[in-house]
Amino acid sequence: MFFKKNKVLSHSKSIFDPLRKREVPLTREENVRQWFIGVLNKELGVPMHLMMSEVEIEYGQAPKKFRADIVVYDRDGKVLAIVECKRPDVKLSGVTLEQALRYDMVLDARHYLLTNGNETYYYRREGDTIRSFNCVPRYDELCQL
Repeated sequence: MFFKKNKVLSHSKSIFDPLRKREVPLTREENVRQWFIGVLNKELGVPMHLMMSEVEIEYGQAPKKFRADIVVYDRDGKVLAIVECKRPDVKLSGVTLEQALRYDMVLDARHYLLTNGNETYYYRREGDTIRSFNCVPRYDELCQL
């Protein structure tokens, strides 16, 4: 699915993250994350209060800490989707999807979105299978799938 391409922000050194409710350093990946928070909210209808950014996850036998870029919750507070953001110059690949699926071993989502600001891919878990789709459903539909 293609959304209006991510525009590079000004030469600011920081940007306000509405989910963390604070200024954060403006990196190329952070620029993509903030753009996609807007896409999720304005274009897909995800309420701001049902998203979190930089969600810490511990995974593995000797727990290692990771951070999911954006996590979307359903209206009952259960994880609905994991969003993995990359810099615009990073090609999205199976490795990117594998990263989201590793987070899923802890979070147990049903939907996965990958974006670098130029391309966005949507996947959904159906039983033991991960399927790709051409468009991302709006929030209310995601909750029903």
